[in-house]
Formats: sequence, structure tokens, C-alpha cells
Amino acid sequence: MTDTVKYVLDESKLPKRWYNIMADLPSAPPAVLHPGTKQPVGPDDLAPLFPMALIAQEVSTEREIDIPEPVREIYRQWRPSPLYRARRLEKALQTPAKIYYKYEGVSPSGSHKPNTAVAQAFYNKEAGVKKITTETGAGQWGSSLAFAGALFGIEIKVYMVRVSYDQKPYRRALMETYGAKCVPSPSMETNSGRAILEKRKDHPGSLGIAISEAVEVAATHEDTKYALGSVLNHVLMHQTIVGQETMAQLEMAGDYPDVLIGCTGGGSNFAGLVFPFLGAQLRGGKKVRVVAVEPSACPSLTRGKYAYDFGDTAHLTPLVKMHTLGSTFTPPGFHAGGLRYHGMAPLVSFCKELGLLEAVAYHQRPCFDAGVQFARVEGILPAPEANHAIRAAIDEALRCKAEGRSRVIVFNLSGHGHFDMQAYLDYFANKLLDQDYDQQELATALAGLPSVAKAA
Repeated sequence: MTDTVKYVLDESKLPKRWYNIMADLPSAPPAVLHPGTKQPVGPDDLAPLFPMALIAQEVSTEREIDIPEPVREIYRQWRPSPLYRARRLEKALQTPAKIYYKYEGVSPSGSHKPNTAVAQAFYNKEAGVKKITTETGAGQWGSSLAFAGALFGIEIKVYMVRVSYDQKPYRRALMETYGAKCVPSPSMETNSGRAILEKRKDHPGSLGIAISEAVEVAATHEDTKYALGSVLNHVLMHQTIVGQETMAQLEMAGDYPDVLIGCTGGGSNFAGLVFPFLGAQLRGGKKVRVVAVEPSACPSLTRGKYAYDFGDTAHLTPLVKMHTLGSTFTPPGFHAGGLRYHGMAPLVSFCKELGLLEAVAYHQRPCFDAGVQFARVEGILPAPEANHAIRAAIDEALRCKAEGRSRVIVFNLSGHGHFDMQAYLDYFANKLLDQDYDQQELATALAGLPSVAKAA
């Protein structure tokens, strides 16, 4: 039997609708609150940031939302993406487990992020928007929105977390190639950025700070909207095309997952894979073990508090109930920049509270150990973020070996690591350190949660 087993869907099987898990949850998640009044937000509160079509998706409880044909036409450039059976990895581990991975690195920007970037750019274009601001950590989201902006003729400005801006110059170059402007954050361009730099000139930045800058610009310019690459309901819903394709491909393989695994920062690639399966489970289907994998240096699900908090550091965004480390928390500058966010998506957080998923945390070096092992047998160099999912999948497969039982393990390989070579150079030079978060900073950030959190 061949070592390479690839399951590819015909273009005619490209999903026509996104899946909305809100329709199948046993109860409604906590409301999004206005930061001033602490009352549930309405469409008018979100209108300065998002076009109305995306606001409607954000609050929708319909199970399926039609994917516009212009968006599907762009998707066809790389979708449906392949599902692989990792036979060579199975052989190397000598495990009875079956390991599958959904590979999202085939998109133009090299990750899952264009699944929502293209959709968001489309709806903004339909609304007549000329400019969009956003933030990015590792640069996967920023480069994906830059790509989408080029397709729809929208000017894109990206505030990139400074430590990643310095670590990943090629991601910045990709954004600029697509026509976007990339600014290191915190910057002197915004009130929120200047306030941070006044306190610390060499601040490494955080996603919370970058969000504050992007939101501030959008909220103060009528011709500009804001786009977010993770966390929000509509973003997670756009990513469910990943899980829907995976279900169809596993049916081709004659398998169904026992364990689903995804790396988690804000929650988009994770939710994109697992929500369609959780929806099937909630409707009476097979129960699946779902594992969210996060970095030990920024462990919102495993160490954070489930509470109302701001999505940004300057407190410009609405309050959402999520697993959070506190909006002022600044994680160490480890290489998985896409996972350096203080909070987890409210829907992912709510699913954890419902007992639908579990979470584990790893330091970065064992994750790179797993990524290098994977690359040497499967041939694909993973992004540092995806290495976390690979680490958990390998550990699960080794447990199967120790127990002498087989399980079907499926994980999302959310992107390739071709723009992250400095991280691998540091790894091979033994310069990649396992960093821990500052316990005092975490305590201070959690102590500063908004008062509604204590009453909720």
C-alpha cells in the first residue's frame, strides 16, 4: 500500500453554505455587551466597524448561511483543500492509530485565513467600503486580507505586532506585494499606540494593542471599516468550510474521527475544523473527543478566566464573555505569533464551558520537535502555530500505541512554515527557548477585568 494517501474532493463538492453552530447549541451563549452601558449591543453599535451583512451573520442563529458565488469562485483557486492520511508518520511512531490531517497551506497566502478574508472583503466591497484596517500577529491574517483586498480593490492597512514584524520580515513583504501597508504595533499613528509607547518605548506589542490601533482608525474614519481574522462568530463560521470538506473526505476514506485536534489562539482554524463535527454530535451523531492545543506562554483556555473582557488593550471594543488572560496581558515573544492573543473566541469558550471540548498547553520547543519530525516523514514544513496541533496528535498516537488500541485522529494543519524559517533556524541553533508568562503580569491583568465580569 502506498505511503501517500490523499483525499481530494472534486470542485463540484465545494460547500455551498457555511455552518453556524449557534443553531445547534443547547443554550444561547452570553450576550455581547456595550463597553459603556454594559447592555447588549445592537447592530447600530457595530455599524462603524463592520458592514451590515457581516453584523447579520455575527448574530445569526440560522444553521446555514449561503456562500456568495463570487466568494466560491475565488475559493476554487485552492479549495477543496486536500486531506492526507499520515501513513509515514504512523509508521515512524509505530502506532495502531490512523492519523489524518487537513492541509490548509495550499491557499495563496499559505494558511486557512483566506477562507474568511475573501468573504469579509466581498461583503465590504458590496457595501461600498474603500479601506479596511486590521491587525495581525504572525502575519498569516494580514497577508490573507491583503490578498483579498487586492482582489476586490480595497485598500488594506495592517497593524502587525512589533515582535512578529521584526521576526517575520517576509510576511510583511508578502503583504506589501499584495498592496497592503504594514505598520509595526504599537505605533505613533494612533492615540492608543502612542499611549503604550509613552509607558514603554521598546514595547514588543500584542494582538490586543494592534486591535486597538486598527479599531481606532476605523472608528474615526467614515470611509474605513475594520476586519478581524479570528474570535468573532462570523469569522469562525466562514472557516467551517474546512470541517465540512473534512467530513466528506473522511467519508471517502471510510472513517470518522475519534479525536479532533487543532491549535488555538483566537480559535478560527480550530472552530473551522471541529464545529461541523460538534454540530453533528449535538444533533444526535457520534460523540467526538475535541482537543484545543494552545501555547503554555499564552494559555487562555487552560489558565485564563471565563469572564467578560475587552477584545483589545485600549478598551475600544465591546465586552465579550470568553476565556481570557486579561486585555492588558502581553505574552512573551515566542514564535507562534498567531497564538499570542489574550482571549479565546466566545463560541469556543462557551463550548468548553458546555464540556464539548478540552484544552491542553505545550511549550514551543516540544512543538517544534513534533513539527520537525512531521516534516521529515510527511514532507510538509508546518507553521509554528500548527506545530502545536501536531504535538498533540503525536502524543495521542503514542497513547494509542501504549494502550494497544486504534483511534482515528484528525488534526488541522492550518498553514505552512515557509515564512517562518528564522524560527526553525533558532530551533536548530538551540536558541528557541521555552518561555513562561509573567505570573505577576497575569495576576495584574486578571485583576483589571471589567466589573461586569465579577457580576456575570
